[in-house]
Amino acid sequence: MTASVWNSVRRNFDASLRLRVLALTLAAFAIVAVPAAITFSWIVDRTVIKLGTLVAERQILYDRYRGLEALRREVALAETLMRSPTIIDWATDELDRDKYARGVAELEHFRRTFVDRSYFFVIDASGNYYFNDHNGAYTGAQRRYTISPDNPDDSWYYKTLAAGPGCHLNVNHDEVLGVTKVWMNCVVQEAGRNLGIVGTGIDLTHFLRNVVDTRQAGVESMFIDAAGAVQANRDESLIDFRSLTKQQADKKTLFQLLEGEEDRAALRSMMVEARSGEASTASQFIQINGRRALVGVGYLDELDWYNVTVMDVDQIIDKGLFVPIATLVALAMGAIAALMTLLFKRSVLDRLARAEETVRHIEAGDFTRPVRDDGADEIGRLAGALDRMARVVGADRATLEAAVRERTEQLEKIAYVDSLSGVLNRRGFIEAFDQQERRAQVDAPAPGLLILDIDNFKAVNDENGHAAGDEVIAEIARRLLDVTREQDLCARWGGDEFVVILKDCDLRALAAISAKILDGVRSRPIELPQDARLRVTTSIGACLIEAQDTLESATSKADAALYAAKRQGRNRVVIHNPDLHGDMQTVGRVA
Repeated sequence: MTASVWNSVRRNFDASLRLRVLALTLAAFAIVAVPAAITFSWIVDRTVIKLGTLVAERQILYDRYRGLEALRREVALAETLMRSPTIIDWATDELDRDKYARGVAELEHFRRTFVDRSYFFVIDASGNYYFNDHNGAYTGAQRRYTISPDNPDDSWYYKTLAAGPGCHLNVNHDEVLGVTKVWMNCVVQEAGRNLGIVGTGIDLTHFLRNVVDTRQAGVESMFIDAAGAVQANRDESLIDFRSLTKQQADKKTLFQLLEGEEDRAALRSMMVEARSGEASTASQFIQINGRRALVGVGYLDELDWYNVTVMDVDQIIDKGLFVPIATLVALAMGAIAALMTLLFKRSVLDRLARAEETVRHIEAGDFTRPVRDDGADEIGRLAGALDRMARVVGADRATLEAAVRERTEQLEKIAYVDSLSGVLNRRGFIEAFDQQERRAQVDAPAPGLLILDIDNFKAVNDENGHAAGDEVIAEIARRLLDVTREQDLCARWGGDEFVVILKDCDLRALAAISAKILDGVRSRPIELPQDARLRVTTSIGACLIEAQDTLESATSKADAALYAAKRQGRNRVVIHNPDLHGDMQTVGRVA
Protein backbone atom coordinates (compact mmCIF):
# COMPACT_ATOMS: atom_id res chain seq x y z
CA MET A 1 0.00 0.00 0.00
CA THR A 2 1.47 3.35 -1.10
CA ALA A 3 1.60 6.37 1.12
CA SER A 4 -1.01 8.19 -0.93
CA VAL A 5 -3.53 5.32 -0.64
CA TRP A 6 -2.99 5.02 3.13
CA ASN A 7 -3.44 8.77 3.54
CA SER A 8 -6.71 8.61 1.55
CA VAL A 9 -8.13 5.81 3.74
CA ARG A 10 -7.13 7.67 6.88
CA ARG A 11 -8.83 10.85 5.69
CA ASN A 12 -12.07 8.96 4.92
CA PHE A 13 -11.95 7.22 8.36
CA ASP A 14 -11.42 10.50 10.18
CA ALA A 15 -14.29 12.05 8.26
CA SER A 16 -16.81 9.21 8.82
CA LEU A 17 -18.35 8.73 12.27
CA ARG A 18 -20.12 5.57 11.03
CA LEU A 19 -16.83 3.93 10.17
CA ARG A 20 -15.38 4.83 13.55
CA VAL A 21 -18.48 3.47 15.36
CA LEU A 22 -18.38 0.38 13.20
CA ALA A 23 -14.69 -0.06 13.92
CA LEU A 24 -15.25 0.48 17.63
CA THR A 25 -18.23 -1.89 17.56
CA LEU A 26 -16.20 -4.51 15.75
CA ALA A 27 -13.40 -4.05 18.26
CA ALA A 28 -15.91 -4.32 21.12
CA PHE A 29 -17.40 -7.33 19.39
CA ALA A 30 -13.98 -8.91 19.18
CA ILE A 31 -13.31 -8.15 22.83
CA VAL A 32 -16.72 -9.46 23.91
CA ALA A 33 -16.93 -12.34 21.46
CA VAL A 34 -13.90 -14.21 22.76
CA PRO A 35 -15.00 -14.46 26.42
CA ALA A 36 -18.60 -14.88 25.28
CA ALA A 37 -17.65 -17.86 23.13
CA ILE A 38 -15.69 -19.33 26.02
CA THR A 39 -18.62 -18.76 28.37
CA PHE A 40 -21.09 -20.22 25.88
CA SER A 41 -18.94 -23.31 25.42
CA TRP A 42 -18.58 -23.69 29.20
CA ILE A 43 -22.35 -23.40 29.69
CA VAL A 44 -23.01 -25.97 26.95
CA ASP A 45 -20.46 -28.37 28.44
CA ARG A 46 -21.84 -27.85 31.94
CA THR A 47 -25.38 -28.39 30.70
CA VAL A 48 -24.34 -31.54 28.89
CA ILE A 49 -22.54 -32.86 31.98
CA LYS A 50 -25.43 -32.08 34.33
CA LEU A 51 -28.02 -33.56 32.00
CA GLY A 52 -25.79 -36.58 31.45
CA THR A 53 -25.51 -36.99 35.22
CA LEU A 54 -29.29 -36.85 35.58
CA VAL A 55 -29.72 -39.39 32.79
CA ALA A 56 -27.15 -41.65 34.50
CA GLU A 57 -29.04 -41.39 37.81
CA ARG A 58 -32.35 -42.08 36.09
CA GLN A 59 -30.87 -45.05 34.22
CA ILE A 60 -29.47 -46.51 37.47
CA LEU A 61 -32.81 -46.15 39.26
CA TYR A 62 -34.65 -47.53 36.25
CA ASP A 63 -32.37 -50.58 35.96
CA ARG A 64 -32.58 -51.14 39.71
CA TYR A 65 -36.38 -51.05 39.76
CA ARG A 66 -36.89 -52.97 36.51
CA GLY A 67 -34.37 -55.74 36.87
CA LEU A 68 -33.69 -56.47 40.52
CA GLU A 69 -37.09 -56.63 42.20
CA ALA A 70 -37.41 -60.39 41.75
CA LEU A 71 -33.84 -60.86 42.97
CA ARG A 72 -34.50 -58.73 46.06
CA ARG A 73 -37.66 -60.70 46.81
CA GLU A 74 -35.74 -63.97 46.66
CA VAL A 75 -33.03 -62.62 48.97
CA ALA A 76 -35.69 -61.46 51.46
CA LEU A 77 -37.33 -64.90 51.41
CA ALA A 78 -33.97 -66.66 51.78
CA GLU A 79 -33.13 -64.45 54.77
CA THR A 80 -36.50 -65.30 56.33
CA LEU A 81 -35.79 -69.02 55.85
CA MET A 82 -32.29 -68.51 57.31
CA ARG A 83 -33.82 -67.12 60.52
CA SER A 84 -36.59 -69.73 60.76
CA PRO A 85 -36.67 -71.23 64.28
CA THR A 86 -37.68 -74.57 62.74
CA ILE A 87 -34.53 -74.64 60.59
CA ILE A 88 -32.32 -73.57 63.50
CA ASP A 89 -33.84 -76.25 65.79
CA TRP A 90 -33.29 -78.94 63.17
CA ALA A 91 -29.70 -77.85 62.52
CA THR A 92 -28.89 -78.13 66.23
CA ASP A 93 -30.34 -81.65 66.50
CA GLU A 94 -30.41 -83.17 63.02
CA LEU A 95 -31.20 -86.72 64.14
CA ASP A 96 -34.40 -85.79 66.03
CA ARG A 97 -37.21 -87.21 63.88
CA ASP A 98 -39.74 -84.56 64.83
CA LYS A 99 -37.31 -81.70 64.13
CA TYR A 100 -36.33 -83.40 60.87
CA ALA A 101 -39.97 -83.60 59.76
CA ARG A 102 -40.69 -80.00 60.68
CA GLY A 103 -37.45 -78.82 59.07
CA VAL A 104 -38.18 -80.58 55.78
CA ALA A 105 -41.76 -79.25 55.87
CA GLU A 106 -40.41 -75.72 56.34
CA LEU A 107 -38.03 -76.13 53.39
CA GLU A 108 -40.82 -77.50 51.21
CA HIS A 109 -43.07 -74.60 52.20
CA PHE A 110 -40.44 -72.10 51.09
CA ARG A 111 -39.72 -74.13 47.93
CA ARG A 112 -43.26 -73.40 46.76
CA THR A 113 -42.63 -69.71 47.43
CA PHE A 114 -39.25 -69.35 45.70
CA VAL A 115 -39.36 -68.38 42.02
CA ASP A 116 -36.96 -71.21 41.14
CA ARG A 117 -39.04 -73.71 43.19
CA SER A 118 -35.84 -75.20 44.59
CA TYR A 119 -33.78 -75.05 47.76
CA PHE A 120 -30.65 -76.45 49.34
CA PHE A 121 -29.59 -76.82 52.98
CA VAL A 122 -26.22 -77.95 54.33
CA ILE A 123 -26.05 -78.83 58.03
CA ASP A 124 -22.59 -77.98 59.32
CA ALA A 125 -22.45 -80.60 62.08
CA SER A 126 -22.84 -83.53 59.68
CA GLY A 127 -22.06 -81.99 56.28
CA ASN A 128 -25.31 -83.46 54.90
CA TYR A 129 -26.56 -81.67 51.78
CA TYR A 130 -30.37 -81.53 51.40
CA PHE A 131 -31.90 -80.49 48.08
CA ASN A 132 -35.15 -80.54 46.12
CA ASP A 133 -35.80 -79.15 42.66
CA HIS A 134 -38.74 -77.36 41.03
CA ASN A 135 -40.41 -80.66 40.17
CA GLY A 136 -40.10 -82.00 43.73
CA ALA A 137 -38.19 -84.94 42.28
CA TYR A 138 -36.35 -85.61 45.53
CA THR A 139 -39.33 -85.39 47.86
CA GLY A 140 -38.82 -87.96 50.60
CA ALA A 141 -35.12 -88.27 49.71
CA GLN A 142 -33.91 -84.71 50.12
CA ARG A 143 -30.57 -85.69 51.63
CA ARG A 144 -28.39 -86.04 48.51
CA TYR A 145 -24.82 -86.37 49.74
CA THR A 146 -22.27 -85.24 52.32
CA ILE A 147 -19.89 -82.39 51.57
CA SER A 148 -16.18 -82.58 52.35
CA PRO A 149 -13.43 -79.95 52.68
CA ASP A 150 -11.26 -82.23 50.54
CA ASN A 151 -13.67 -81.95 47.58
CA PRO A 152 -12.90 -78.86 45.41
CA ASP A 153 -16.55 -78.76 44.29
CA ASP A 154 -17.55 -78.10 47.90
CA SER A 155 -15.18 -75.14 48.39
CA TRP A 156 -18.07 -72.71 47.93
CA TYR A 157 -19.54 -73.88 51.24
CA TYR A 158 -16.45 -73.23 53.33
CA LYS A 159 -15.71 -69.92 51.64
CA THR A 160 -19.27 -68.77 52.28
CA LEU A 161 -18.89 -69.61 55.99
CA ALA A 162 -15.63 -67.69 56.03
CA ALA A 163 -17.35 -64.65 54.49
CA GLY A 164 -19.37 -64.14 57.70
CA PRO A 165 -23.08 -64.01 58.61
CA GLY A 166 -25.90 -63.02 56.27
CA CYS A 167 -26.66 -63.91 52.67
CA HIS A 168 -23.88 -64.04 50.05
CA LEU A 169 -24.56 -64.03 46.30
CA ASN A 170 -22.57 -66.09 43.82
CA VAL A 171 -23.12 -65.86 40.05
CA ASN A 172 -22.56 -69.07 38.11
CA HIS A 173 -23.01 -69.93 34.41
CA ASP A 174 -23.95 -73.44 33.25
CA GLU A 175 -22.23 -73.86 29.87
CA VAL A 176 -24.22 -77.02 29.04
CA LEU A 177 -27.66 -75.54 29.74
CA GLY A 178 -26.75 -72.03 28.66
CA VAL A 179 -28.26 -70.67 31.89
CA THR A 180 -26.80 -68.03 34.21
CA LYS A 181 -27.87 -68.26 37.85
CA VAL A 182 -27.21 -66.29 41.00
CA TRP A 183 -27.14 -68.43 44.13
CA MET A 184 -28.21 -67.01 47.49
CA ASN A 185 -26.10 -68.68 50.19
CA CYS A 186 -27.45 -67.66 53.62
CA VAL A 187 -25.46 -68.61 56.74
CA VAL A 188 -27.66 -70.10 59.48
CA GLN A 189 -26.37 -69.13 62.92
CA GLU A 190 -27.38 -69.40 66.54
CA ALA A 191 -25.64 -67.25 69.14
CA GLY A 192 -22.76 -66.63 66.71
CA ARG A 193 -22.24 -70.34 65.99
CA ASN A 194 -22.44 -71.50 62.35
CA LEU A 195 -25.12 -74.17 61.90
CA GLY A 196 -25.10 -74.45 58.13
CA ILE A 197 -26.05 -72.72 54.88
CA VAL A 198 -29.51 -72.55 53.33
CA GLY A 199 -30.61 -70.88 50.12
CA THR A 200 -31.97 -71.01 46.59
CA GLY A 201 -31.07 -69.82 43.09
CA ILE A 202 -32.64 -67.63 40.42
CA ASP A 203 -32.16 -67.63 36.66
CA LEU A 204 -30.44 -64.41 35.53
CA THR A 205 -30.43 -65.18 31.80
CA HIS A 206 -33.62 -63.16 31.24
CA PHE A 207 -32.24 -60.37 33.47
CA LEU A 208 -29.01 -60.18 31.47
CA ARG A 209 -30.95 -60.08 28.20
CA ASN A 210 -33.51 -57.43 29.11
CA VAL A 211 -31.82 -55.20 31.71
CA VAL A 212 -28.11 -55.15 30.98
CA ASP A 213 -28.35 -55.67 27.20
CA THR A 214 -30.41 -52.50 26.63
CA ARG A 215 -28.87 -51.70 23.23
CA GLN A 216 -29.45 -48.00 24.00
CA ALA A 217 -26.96 -45.87 22.08
CA GLY A 218 -24.23 -44.50 24.27
CA VAL A 219 -25.36 -46.35 27.44
CA GLU A 220 -23.84 -49.51 28.90
CA SER A 221 -25.05 -51.01 32.19
CA MET A 222 -23.31 -53.56 34.37
CA PHE A 223 -23.39 -54.86 37.93
CA ILE A 224 -20.31 -55.47 40.06
CA ASP A 225 -19.75 -56.81 43.57
CA ALA A 226 -17.88 -55.12 46.42
CA ALA A 227 -14.54 -56.32 45.02
CA GLY A 228 -15.30 -54.91 41.58
CA ALA A 229 -15.90 -58.35 40.02
CA VAL A 230 -18.33 -58.06 37.09
CA GLN A 231 -21.56 -59.95 37.93
CA ALA A 232 -23.70 -58.88 34.95
CA ASN A 233 -22.79 -57.33 31.58
CA ARG A 234 -24.08 -57.53 28.01
CA ASP A 235 -20.68 -59.04 27.10
CA GLU A 236 -20.69 -62.33 29.00
CA SER A 237 -16.94 -62.72 28.43
CA LEU A 238 -16.46 -59.95 31.01
CA ILE A 239 -18.60 -61.65 33.69
CA ASP A 240 -16.68 -63.15 36.60
CA PHE A 241 -18.56 -66.40 37.19
CA ARG A 242 -18.17 -68.20 40.55
CA SER A 243 -16.63 -65.10 42.16
CA LEU A 244 -17.21 -66.49 45.62
CA THR A 245 -14.70 -69.32 45.13
CA LYS A 246 -11.95 -67.25 43.46
CA GLN A 247 -9.00 -65.36 44.80
CA GLN A 248 -9.04 -61.60 44.12
CA ALA A 249 -6.17 -61.87 41.64
CA ASP A 250 -8.15 -64.38 39.53
CA LYS A 251 -11.34 -62.30 39.25
CA LYS A 252 -12.51 -60.31 36.21
CA THR A 253 -13.05 -56.83 37.60
CA LEU A 254 -14.13 -53.47 36.27
CA PHE A 255 -10.85 -52.05 37.55
CA GLN A 256 -9.03 -54.06 34.89
CA LEU A 257 -10.91 -52.11 32.16
CA LEU A 258 -9.61 -48.77 33.46
CA GLU A 259 -6.40 -47.37 32.04
CA GLY A 260 -4.75 -45.62 34.98
CA GLU A 261 -4.49 -45.83 38.74
CA GLU A 262 -6.13 -42.40 38.98
CA ASP A 263 -9.25 -43.73 37.28
CA ARG A 264 -9.26 -46.81 39.52
CA ALA A 265 -9.04 -44.58 42.58
CA ALA A 266 -11.93 -42.49 41.22
CA LEU A 267 -14.09 -45.62 40.79
CA ARG A 268 -13.28 -46.78 44.34
CA SER A 269 -14.20 -43.31 45.63
CA MET A 270 -17.56 -43.43 43.82
CA MET A 271 -18.27 -46.89 45.25
CA VAL A 272 -17.54 -45.62 48.77
CA GLU A 273 -19.74 -42.55 48.22
CA ALA A 274 -22.64 -44.60 46.85
CA ARG A 275 -22.37 -47.13 49.69
CA SER A 276 -22.30 -44.40 52.35
CA GLY A 277 -25.81 -43.33 51.37
CA GLU A 278 -24.90 -39.63 51.03
CA ALA A 279 -26.36 -39.70 47.50
CA SER A 280 -28.39 -42.22 45.54
CA THR A 281 -25.70 -42.24 42.85
CA ALA A 282 -22.15 -40.98 42.37
CA SER A 283 -20.84 -39.98 38.93
CA GLN A 284 -17.55 -38.85 37.39
CA PHE A 285 -15.73 -38.78 34.05
CA ILE A 286 -13.07 -41.48 33.75
CA GLN A 287 -11.15 -43.26 31.00
CA ILE A 288 -12.55 -46.72 30.32
CA ASN A 289 -11.59 -48.96 27.42
CA GLY A 290 -9.67 -46.11 25.82
CA ARG A 291 -12.50 -43.54 25.83
CA ARG A 292 -13.66 -40.79 28.17
CA ALA A 293 -17.06 -41.66 29.60
CA LEU A 294 -19.42 -40.47 32.32
CA VAL A 295 -19.62 -43.32 34.85
CA GLY A 296 -22.48 -43.43 37.38
CA VAL A 297 -22.43 -45.80 40.38
CA GLY A 298 -25.36 -46.79 42.63
CA TYR A 299 -25.31 -49.17 45.59
CA LEU A 300 -27.78 -52.04 46.06
CA ASP A 301 -27.55 -52.69 49.80
CA GLU A 302 -29.83 -55.75 49.72
CA LEU A 303 -27.41 -57.56 47.36
CA ASP A 304 -24.11 -55.81 48.23
CA TRP A 305 -23.75 -55.08 44.50
CA TYR A 306 -23.11 -51.88 42.60
CA ASN A 307 -25.11 -50.78 39.53
CA VAL A 308 -22.63 -49.10 37.11
CA THR A 309 -23.81 -47.09 34.10
CA VAL A 310 -21.20 -46.07 31.50
CA MET A 311 -22.38 -43.23 29.24
CA ASP A 312 -20.88 -41.71 26.11
CA VAL A 313 -22.29 -38.20 26.64
CA ASP A 314 -21.54 -37.10 23.08
CA GLN A 315 -23.79 -39.85 21.73
CA ILE A 316 -26.62 -39.12 24.15
CA ILE A 317 -26.62 -35.30 23.96
CA ASP A 318 -25.66 -33.83 20.56
CA LYS A 319 -23.76 -30.60 21.10
CA GLY A 320 -24.63 -29.66 17.54
CA LEU A 321 -28.06 -28.64 18.85
CA PHE A 322 -26.42 -25.52 20.29
CA VAL A 323 -24.84 -24.43 17.00
CA PRO A 324 -27.87 -22.42 15.73
CA ILE A 325 -27.70 -20.26 18.84
CA ALA A 326 -24.09 -19.26 18.17
CA THR A 327 -24.88 -18.68 14.49
CA LEU A 328 -27.86 -16.48 15.33
CA VAL A 329 -25.74 -14.42 17.70
CA ALA A 330 -22.97 -13.97 15.14
CA LEU A 331 -25.39 -12.89 12.37
CA ALA A 332 -27.21 -10.48 14.66
CA MET A 333 -23.96 -8.89 15.77
CA GLY A 334 -22.81 -8.52 12.15
CA ALA A 335 -26.12 -7.02 10.95
CA ILE A 336 -26.64 -4.62 13.85
CA ALA A 337 -23.06 -3.70 14.68
CA ALA A 338 -23.97 -0.53 16.60
CA LEU A 339 -26.18 -2.39 19.08
CA MET A 340 -24.31 -5.67 19.05
CA THR A 341 -22.77 -5.49 22.50
CA LEU A 342 -26.06 -4.71 24.24
CA LEU A 343 -28.09 -7.13 22.14
CA PHE A 344 -25.54 -9.89 22.68
CA LYS A 345 -25.73 -9.43 26.41
CA ARG A 346 -29.52 -9.21 26.53
CA SER A 347 -30.30 -11.74 23.81
CA VAL A 348 -27.71 -14.38 24.62
CA LEU A 349 -25.71 -14.08 27.81
CA ASP A 350 -28.55 -13.07 30.13
CA ARG A 351 -30.88 -15.75 28.82
CA LEU A 352 -28.20 -18.43 28.93
CA ALA A 353 -27.43 -17.38 32.49
CA ARG A 354 -31.10 -17.98 33.36
CA ALA A 355 -30.93 -21.35 31.65
CA GLU A 356 -27.78 -22.15 33.63
CA GLU A 357 -29.58 -21.14 36.83
CA THR A 358 -32.32 -23.61 35.94
CA VAL A 359 -29.69 -26.29 35.36
CA ARG A 360 -28.27 -25.58 38.83
CA HIS A 361 -31.74 -26.01 40.32
CA ILE A 362 -32.12 -29.26 38.40
CA GLU A 363 -28.73 -30.34 39.73
CA ALA A 364 -29.96 -29.58 43.25
CA GLY A 365 -33.06 -31.74 42.68
CA ASP A 366 -35.56 -28.89 42.16
CA PHE A 367 -37.50 -29.76 39.00
CA THR A 368 -40.37 -27.32 39.60
CA ARG A 369 -38.60 -23.99 38.92
CA PRO A 370 -39.60 -22.81 35.41
CA VAL A 371 -37.19 -21.27 32.91
CA ARG A 372 -38.00 -17.55 32.72
CA ASP A 373 -37.78 -17.12 28.94
CA ASP A 374 -40.67 -16.41 26.58
CA GLY A 375 -38.53 -16.11 23.46
CA ALA A 376 -39.43 -18.01 20.32
CA ASP A 377 -35.87 -18.31 19.02
CA GLU A 378 -33.35 -21.08 19.53
CA ILE A 379 -32.53 -19.99 23.07
CA GLY A 380 -36.22 -19.85 23.89
CA ARG A 381 -36.75 -23.29 22.42
CA LEU A 382 -33.74 -24.57 24.35
CA ALA A 383 -35.16 -23.04 27.52
CA GLY A 384 -38.52 -24.63 26.78
CA ALA A 385 -36.84 -27.94 26.13
CA LEU A 386 -34.95 -27.63 29.42
CA ASP A 387 -38.19 -26.78 31.20
CA ARG A 388 -40.07 -29.71 29.65
CA MET A 389 -37.17 -32.04 30.27
CA ALA A 390 -36.95 -30.93 33.91
CA ARG A 391 -40.65 -31.62 34.39
CA VAL A 392 -40.41 -35.04 32.70
CA VAL A 393 -37.31 -36.02 34.68
CA GLY A 394 -38.94 -34.76 37.88
CA ALA A 395 -42.14 -36.69 37.19
CA ASP A 396 -40.19 -39.84 36.29
CA ARG A 397 -38.06 -39.50 39.39
CA ALA A 398 -41.14 -39.05 41.59
CA THR A 399 -42.75 -42.09 39.95
CA LEU A 400 -39.65 -44.21 40.48
CA GLU A 401 -39.30 -43.08 44.10
CA ALA A 402 -42.97 -43.88 44.72
CA ALA A 403 -42.51 -47.30 43.11
CA VAL A 404 -39.42 -47.95 45.24
CA ARG A 405 -41.31 -46.90 48.39
CA GLU A 406 -44.24 -49.13 47.46
CA ARG A 407 -41.97 -52.09 46.78
CA THR A 408 -40.11 -51.47 50.04
CA GLU A 409 -43.43 -51.57 51.91
CA GLN A 410 -44.31 -54.82 50.14
CA LEU A 411 -40.96 -56.35 51.12
CA GLU A 412 -41.47 -55.22 54.71
CA LYS A 413 -44.88 -56.89 54.68
CA ILE A 414 -43.31 -60.08 53.35
CA ALA A 415 -40.72 -59.88 56.12
CA TYR A 416 -43.19 -59.30 58.98
CA VAL A 417 -46.48 -60.96 57.93
CA ASP A 418 -47.04 -64.69 57.52
CA SER A 419 -48.29 -65.15 53.95
CA LEU A 420 -50.28 -68.30 54.74
CA SER A 421 -52.26 -67.19 57.79
CA GLY A 422 -52.32 -63.44 57.28
CA VAL A 423 -51.21 -62.73 60.85
CA LEU A 424 -47.76 -61.58 61.99
CA ASN A 425 -44.89 -64.01 61.61
CA ARG A 426 -42.32 -64.63 64.35
CA ARG A 427 -40.15 -61.72 63.26
CA GLY A 428 -43.12 -59.35 63.06
CA PHE A 429 -44.35 -60.51 66.48
CA ILE A 430 -40.98 -59.86 68.10
CA GLU A 431 -40.88 -56.38 66.56
CA ALA A 432 -44.45 -55.61 67.71
CA PHE A 433 -43.68 -56.97 71.21
CA ASP A 434 -40.60 -54.73 71.48
CA GLN A 435 -42.62 -51.67 70.42
CA GLN A 436 -45.34 -52.57 72.93
CA GLU A 437 -42.75 -52.91 75.71
CA ARG A 438 -41.39 -49.44 74.91
CA ARG A 439 -44.89 -47.93 75.10
CA ALA A 440 -46.02 -49.89 78.19
CA GLN A 441 -46.87 -47.86 81.33
CA VAL A 442 -45.37 -48.80 84.66
CA ASP A 443 -48.73 -49.16 86.44
CA ALA A 444 -50.56 -50.90 83.56
CA PRO A 445 -51.98 -54.42 84.21
CA ALA A 446 -49.68 -57.28 83.22
CA PRO A 447 -50.30 -58.74 79.77
CA GLY A 448 -50.93 -62.44 79.24
CA LEU A 449 -49.08 -64.72 76.84
CA LEU A 450 -50.58 -67.80 75.12
CA ILE A 451 -48.77 -70.32 72.95
CA LEU A 452 -51.07 -72.63 70.96
CA ASP A 453 -50.10 -75.82 69.21
CA ILE A 454 -52.49 -77.67 66.88
CA ASP A 455 -52.88 -81.23 68.20
CA ASN A 456 -51.65 -84.04 65.92
CA PHE A 457 -50.99 -81.61 63.08
CA LYS A 458 -48.52 -83.96 61.43
CA ALA A 459 -51.31 -86.50 61.05
CA VAL A 460 -53.44 -83.83 59.39
CA ASN A 461 -50.73 -83.28 56.78
CA ASP A 462 -50.02 -86.99 56.36
CA GLU A 463 -53.65 -88.01 55.97
CA ASN A 464 -55.06 -85.00 54.12
CA GLY A 465 -52.10 -83.45 52.38
CA HIS A 466 -50.19 -80.23 52.91
CA ALA A 467 -52.88 -78.14 51.19
CA ALA A 468 -55.34 -79.27 53.87
CA GLY A 469 -52.75 -78.52 56.53
CA ASP A 470 -52.32 -75.02 55.13
CA GLU A 471 -56.10 -74.48 55.22
CA VAL A 472 -56.22 -75.66 58.85
CA ILE A 473 -53.48 -73.16 59.80
CA ALA A 474 -55.27 -70.32 57.96
CA GLU A 475 -58.64 -71.16 59.59
CA ILE A 476 -57.10 -71.39 63.08
CA ALA A 477 -55.64 -67.91 62.52
CA ARG A 478 -59.09 -66.59 61.51
CA ARG A 479 -60.73 -68.11 64.58
CA LEU A 480 -58.04 -66.61 66.79
CA LEU A 481 -58.76 -63.17 65.34
CA ASP A 482 -62.51 -63.71 65.86
CA VAL A 483 -62.09 -64.67 69.53
CA THR A 484 -59.39 -62.22 70.64
CA ARG A 485 -59.94 -58.55 71.25
CA GLU A 486 -58.89 -55.71 68.96
CA GLN A 487 -56.08 -54.63 71.27
CA ASP A 488 -54.66 -58.17 71.51
CA LEU A 489 -51.79 -59.38 69.35
CA CYS A 490 -51.87 -62.64 67.33
CA ALA A 491 -48.98 -64.19 65.39
CA ARG A 492 -47.84 -67.44 63.86
CA TRP A 493 -44.93 -68.58 66.03
CA GLY A 494 -43.74 -71.20 63.55
CA GLY A 495 -45.05 -74.40 61.98
CA ASP A 496 -48.40 -75.17 63.63
CA GLU A 497 -47.78 -72.95 66.66
CA PHE A 498 -49.46 -69.58 67.28
CA VAL A 499 -48.76 -67.00 69.95
CA VAL A 500 -51.18 -64.45 71.45
CA ILE A 501 -50.53 -61.42 73.67
CA LEU A 502 -53.56 -60.44 75.79
CA LYS A 503 -53.30 -56.85 76.97
CA ASP A 504 -54.62 -55.64 80.36
CA CYS A 505 -54.99 -59.17 81.68
CA ASP A 506 -55.14 -61.02 85.01
CA LEU A 507 -55.33 -64.77 85.81
CA ARG A 508 -59.14 -64.78 85.61
CA ALA A 509 -59.22 -63.06 82.21
CA LEU A 510 -56.31 -65.19 81.02
CA ALA A 511 -58.19 -68.39 81.92
CA ALA A 512 -61.48 -67.16 80.42
CA ILE A 513 -60.02 -66.06 77.08
CA SER A 514 -57.87 -69.20 76.85
CA ALA A 515 -60.94 -71.39 77.35
CA LYS A 516 -62.83 -69.31 74.80
CA ILE A 517 -60.05 -69.87 72.25
CA LEU A 518 -59.99 -73.59 73.06
CA ASP A 519 -63.75 -73.85 72.42
CA GLY A 520 -63.52 -71.62 69.35
CA VAL A 521 -61.08 -74.02 67.72
CA ARG A 522 -62.84 -77.30 68.56
CA SER A 523 -66.46 -76.11 68.44
CA ARG A 524 -67.01 -76.73 64.74
CA PRO A 525 -65.17 -78.64 62.01
CA ILE A 526 -62.95 -76.93 59.46
CA GLU A 527 -64.19 -76.93 55.86
CA LEU A 528 -61.60 -78.43 53.50
CA PRO A 529 -61.54 -78.65 49.70
CA GLN A 530 -63.82 -81.22 48.02
CA ASP A 531 -66.48 -80.85 50.76
CA ALA A 532 -64.26 -82.51 53.37
CA ARG A 533 -64.59 -81.53 57.02
CA LEU A 534 -62.08 -81.97 59.78
CA ARG A 535 -62.29 -81.38 63.52
CA VAL A 536 -59.11 -80.24 65.19
CA THR A 537 -58.18 -79.37 68.74
CA THR A 538 -55.40 -77.35 70.23
CA SER A 539 -53.27 -77.37 73.35
CA ILE A 540 -52.62 -74.03 75.01
CA GLY A 541 -49.89 -72.97 77.41
CA ALA A 542 -50.41 -69.62 79.09
CA CYS A 543 -48.76 -67.30 81.60
CA LEU A 544 -48.85 -63.74 82.85
CA ILE A 545 -45.91 -61.62 81.72
CA GLU A 546 -44.33 -60.13 84.79
CA ALA A 547 -42.46 -56.80 84.87
CA GLN A 548 -39.04 -58.48 84.93
CA ASP A 549 -39.85 -60.94 82.14
CA THR A 550 -38.23 -60.75 78.74
CA LEU A 551 -39.91 -62.25 75.69
CA GLU A 552 -37.64 -65.27 75.99
CA SER A 553 -38.42 -65.89 79.65
CA ALA A 554 -42.16 -65.37 79.12
CA THR A 555 -42.29 -67.75 76.15
CA SER A 556 -40.25 -70.26 78.18
CA LYS A 557 -42.95 -70.30 80.87
CA ALA A 558 -45.74 -70.54 78.29
CA ASP A 559 -43.85 -73.35 76.51
CA ALA A 560 -43.54 -75.24 79.79
CA ALA A 561 -47.29 -74.90 80.31
CA LEU A 562 -47.91 -76.03 76.70
CA TYR A 563 -45.83 -79.16 77.17
CA ALA A 564 -47.73 -79.85 80.40
CA ALA A 565 -51.00 -79.59 78.46
CA LYS A 566 -49.73 -82.11 75.91
CA ARG A 567 -48.55 -84.50 78.62
CA GLN A 568 -51.99 -84.35 80.22
CA GLY A 569 -53.62 -85.51 76.99
CA ARG A 570 -53.87 -82.38 74.75
CA ASN A 571 -57.07 -80.41 73.98
CA ARG A 572 -56.76 -78.32 77.13
CA VAL A 573 -55.34 -75.13 78.64
CA VAL A 574 -52.58 -75.11 81.25
CA ILE A 575 -51.57 -71.85 82.94
CA HIS A 576 -48.16 -71.34 84.46
CA ASN A 577 -49.03 -70.13 87.99
CA PRO A 578 -46.06 -69.79 90.37
CA ASP A 579 -48.49 -69.36 93.32
CA LEU A 580 -49.60 -73.00 92.96
CA HIS A 581 -47.66 -76.10 93.89
CA GLY A 582 -46.07 -77.46 90.73
CA ASP A 583 -46.39 -74.05 88.99
CA MET A 584 -49.18 -75.31 86.67
CA GLN A 585 -52.95 -74.82 86.71
CA THR A 586 -55.25 -76.69 84.30
CA VAL A 587 -58.30 -74.59 83.40
CA GLY A 588 -59.59 -76.35 80.30
CA ARG A 589 -59.79 -80.01 79.28
CA VAL A 590 -61.29 -82.34 76.71
CA ALA A 591 -64.91 -81.44 75.92
